[in-house]
Amino acid sequence: MTVRGESLWRNREFAALWSGQVVSTLGAQISGTAMPLLVLVTTGSPSAAGIVGTAGTLPFLIAHLPAGPLVDRWDRRKILLVSELVAGLALCTVPIAIWLGVLTVAQLAVVAFVRGLCFVFFGLAERAALPMIVPTGLLPEAVAQNEARSRGAALAGPPLGGLLFGIDRAAPFLADVLGHVIASIGLLFIRRDLRSPARPESEPLWQAAVAGLRWIWRHPLIRAAILLIAVSNLVFHALTLVLVVLAQHQGASAATIGVILGIYSGGGLIGALAASRLHQHFTPRTVIIGVNWIWAALLPLFAVASSPLLLGAVGAACAFIGPLWNVVITTYATVLVPDELLGRVTSAAMTMSWGVTSLAGLGAGYLLAALGPAGSIVVLAAVALVTAIIATVSPAVRHAPPLPRPDKGPDKAT
Repeated sequence: MTVRGESLWRNREFAALWSGQVVSTLGAQISGTAMPLLVLVTTGSPSAAGIVGTAGTLPFLIAHLPAGPLVDRWDRRKILLVSELVAGLALCTVPIAIWLGVLTVAQLAVVAFVRGLCFVFFGLAERAALPMIVPTGLLPEAVAQNEARSRGAALAGPPLGGLLFGIDRAAPFLADVLGHVIASIGLLFIRRDLRSPARPESEPLWQAAVAGLRWIWRHPLIRAAILLIAVSNLVFHALTLVLVVLAQHQGASAATIGVILGIYSGGGLIGALAASRLHQHFTPRTVIIGVNWIWAALLPLFAVASSPLLLGAVGAACAFIGPLWNVVITTYATVLVPDELLGRVTSAAMTMSWGVTSLAGLGAGYLLAALGPAGSIVVLAAVALVTAIIATVSPAVRHAPPLPRPDKGPDKAT
């Protein structure tokens, strides 16, 4: 049982993991901003920048499903540490190549792919390890803090990446390497055995991967949640490109568009900070249904916003409630999925979500070409409306059980 009044920040292992990842995630945002700039400055080719960007996201699509069973079989603590070290070593080659004058697009593509692969393994291992580090009643707060970590890095990382790149082309990558080193040191403070109690070593990898998909299909609430996440990811990934084009049509400069996206990210950061408390005041059913209806109401406002700053304000409102949604869904998955299946189920869920978002940019481009930015907003708003209706009528969502509270519930940490 969870001790009443227990503080998440008195959990030394969570604090070590979270603190290290603050630095590592910020470094990833810094170098992620600098990577396309480096390609463009070096080659002058937008297509080359696209190749490097695709190489970085390719692991999200092809590696999640097989990585899940491996996370369930291997020592998750070692996966976390090796992922940080390998990503740092790969990034080390970039400043070295810059200084030696031998940097190539092929090298950057390989580095981006390796870093993306490490991100996949680290993310799955962290998600699977979290309920072994944090008591069940504190999981919603832990998920919210992780959400704040990501949102904060997304807000601060791009400006820092641009600033450091202006000072020296190698500087953003050195900053990211330093982040991986600090995160690796933090992981050394985790002494708990994070291996799954049941590791089906003899099961073929493809069967283990399918087991995650099978588990999702047999559980209506998780299945419904993942489908809702996939649709919302599709809408909001497409929305980013639509907003940039919409702001350009309103005469916004590149700097102003950066401010719009910064305001957007700021709303998400504030929402993440608030989510650890807000989730206690609403039932999960209210959050899942209510958030989708709020998005359905907010999206049409983009089409009638009369200035770029209003676009940012509406985006901030959309982003503010996103973390609350993420806390509920992620906590559900963490609590309901058996530990020995957590890696496989998470990998299956991520494969489905990322598989959909890979189509977002292409879909947004076709919408903009056919309907323009305002028409594209209308289509995205219609999709959000249909999603809200589906969430409302879904029996699994309407009968969703309550989340564990800090003062009660079984302790899944060992």
